[in-house]
Amino acid sequence: MKNLKYLLIGLLFVACGGGGDDDGADLDTNCRFVGIETGVCPTGDFSTLVWQEEFDGTALNSTIWQYEIGDGCPDLCGWGNNEQQYYTNRIDNARVQNGTLKITAKRENYENKDFTSARLITKNRFEFQYGRVEIRAKLPVGQGTWPALWLLGKNIDQVSWPACGEIDIMEHGNGARGLISSTVHLQNADGNHRYSVGRQNIQNEDTEFHVYRMDWSESRLDFFVDDVRHHGFSLTENMPFHQPFFFILNVAMGGLFTDNTIDPNFSASAMEIDYIRLYK
Repeated sequence: MKNLKYLLIGLLFVACGGGGDDDGADLDTNCRFVGIETGVCPTGDFSTLVWQEEFDGTALNSTIWQYEIGDGCPDLCGWGNNEQQYYTNRIDNARVQNGTLKITAKRENYENKDFTSARLITKNRFEFQYGRVEIRAKLPVGQGTWPALWLLGKNIDQVSWPACGEIDIMEHGNGARGLISSTVHLQNADGNHRYSVGRQNIQNEDTEFHVYRMDWSESRLDFFVDDVRHHGFSLTENMPFHQPFFFILNVAMGGLFTDNTIDPNFSASAMEIDYIRLYK
């Protein structure tokens, strides 16, 4: 996802240890993360589960998640990508049910758009720096759906995009069914946008759950589906990936990533997320 606007709120997730991490916050002696009782202290080798969102219950955890509503107008109509949906906070478009989060894109006339969907963000409410992220998800079906599991740098309001950095753990919709993309976006020294992308073909992306994974350290970003690596990117100290980032979960409709093509017979389909787990 690219060239987007963000109006969001918060709480910071920080790494364990008292010695001045870049995120500027500490933990108490019991390794209790701010706002989150974990009872564990990270080992630094991605083996310690420090936070998880299991989507249990019947509603989103509003201390973590917030809806982003609208079509990007007037600043970036179509969210800068010629997307065709209007994001809502309705249960028709985002629902926690039977242990999963379902983000549903629908064909319907709403606020002068032909489609609705939902976009959930954690900016200022839950942000983290480094670690292994695993997201178990089942993707929507239909040409024109653009599901994404991704992150943006917390300083986007101060430096804008792409200077804040963007990490796309999973996107689907820019090619054949089952073609998964993972992309790192950042700014060149001259201020222009650049990116590095890797892809992997998988089977049954819309009928079975798969685990989309990112390993993020001070020196690298690596991306996997079901533990099969398909992309890696080396980090340097002047890149924006040494600060906390926040989650974004959404399903767009149409747009540049789908070649601006939506199946005329599309009616509705959902991305279903079983869990998000963070290891440090």
